[in-house]
Amino acid sequence: MPNQPSPELAATIARLGEHTELFNQLGHGIEKESLRVTLEGTLAQTPHPIALGSALTHPQITTDFSEAQPELITGVHRTADACLEELDDIHRFVHVNLDDELLWSASMPCMLGEDSEIPVGRYGTTNIARAKTVYRVGLGNRYGRLMQTISGIHYNFSMPESFWPAFAELRGGRAKHIDNWASVGYLDLVRNFRRHSWLLIYLFGASPALCRSFVKGGGGEHNLEALDNGTLYLPYATSLRMGRLGYRSDAQSNLHVSYNTVEDYAATLREGLSTSYEPYEAYPTGENGDYQQLNTCLLQIENEFYGTIRPKRTTQPGERPISALLDRGVEYVEVRCLDVNPFLPSGIDAIQARFIDTFLLSCLLSESPQDTPSETASQSANQLTIVERGREPGLRLERNGELVPMQDWASELIDGCAAIAAAIDARNGNDLHSYAVDCQRKKLADSELTPSARILALMQEQDIPFYRFAMNQSLAHYGYFADHPLRDSQLDAYINASQASIAKQTEMEAANAESFEAFLEQFLALP
Repeated sequence: MPNQPSPELAATIARLGEHTELFNQLGHGIEKESLRVTLEGTLAQTPHPIALGSALTHPQITTDFSEAQPELITGVHRTADACLEELDDIHRFVHVNLDDELLWSASMPCMLGEDSEIPVGRYGTTNIARAKTVYRVGLGNRYGRLMQTISGIHYNFSMPESFWPAFAELRGGRAKHIDNWASVGYLDLVRNFRRHSWLLIYLFGASPALCRSFVKGGGGEHNLEALDNGTLYLPYATSLRMGRLGYRSDAQSNLHVSYNTVEDYAATLREGLSTSYEPYEAYPTGENGDYQQLNTCLLQIENEFYGTIRPKRTTQPGERPISALLDRGVEYVEVRCLDVNPFLPSGIDAIQARFIDTFLLSCLLSESPQDTPSETASQSANQLTIVERGREPGLRLERNGELVPMQDWASELIDGCAAIAAAIDARNGNDLHSYAVDCQRKKLADSELTPSARILALMQEQDIPFYRFAMNQSLAHYGYFADHPLRDSQLDAYINASQASIAKQTEMEAANAESFEAFLEQFLALP
């Protein structure tokens, strides 16, 4: 049964009063990565399909690390339903243009060969296209190309501009020394999210197992166990993607990035962007025209810093992300800890999106103390615990220097989400957000309802390896989109967008006159 949220959060929701109507004007955007695979379940070696347009310039369809790793991008929508509808439509168009290939249904990859057999993304002959490829070559050298084939979902979230005056009042009025309350609020959200993002990993983690081909050394160094001849796993794992096998970097482990202010964030991130890292100095950075990375710094560019969430600002052409943040403040946040759910054709659904909205609003409206290096270390430890042992009975996490039952802490967080969901539903005259929260509360009471547990149960029930499970889901998703095609007018619009993107790339290539060396010097210049 639900309990009450913290008195502070309850008071904040009450003080918002009429402003809760602004919760119906949230900004939603999704970026979803996948792999193109053959009908045998191996990574496609074909180029990005020309029918999908230019990966450099298409606003909705690009590639992530690999040429065989399409990334589908929605616009910004005021409802989760509209955002998911666009994501579904993009999937429909992509599926129509996959010749004897499928989109892999899971975050952990398909059957893989050697590291060198994974093709990095190619974007054309312009300087920015070449920089994108060099950056990916650098990632492959630093972390291995195998790791880069892991896919996920990024959930972009923003508040309406009209919310921030109300937020300023909640925080004690319009203090003269604060000229960007949006940045203050978003960074409050980010700090709390980093404290509590383990809950999303428990609830939505969907990578408890992987194909043995992903771990060339056998998995022993990661304490993985054999589920069958083709599968490695951990019995209580939730999201191996977010653990030692995935987007955790030993090289970055000593880099404490602070989210207390935009200036703190930029200054601490700059350290990684400007400090050469000795192990990376072995890779060429332009000697005799050989670019194996953009530079020798710990981070080639801002995107190389791994984290569960990022403060973001739309950049102008040629502008660095930290320059945009320093100049105009935070515009939205990007949630990066979500696995692709292989049970869902698009990898995410409205129930999950509505819960994420309430969770993010809870992070925004709750008290958010300043972060410290020691707390960052604790957050990292909690994340790894949930990743590898999240469904373990009696699990405890570190909170303010003490070990507390995960179930108790999670219940408190879900109670806060329930209060926000109730406020949204009262405005809308329905129970959609409260239902989304209730669905997650059931997963907390019974871990067998989580995606990670369901995946393992189905594999064991059907006596199939991870590869076969993910392949079956990929085929099912292909059938779903084939049975629900785009209308002719929609299909024509996507075809026109692809053709326009190719024309734009051609135009850019014709105008490309600057040397790559000169371009790169300006591209990498820090504010």
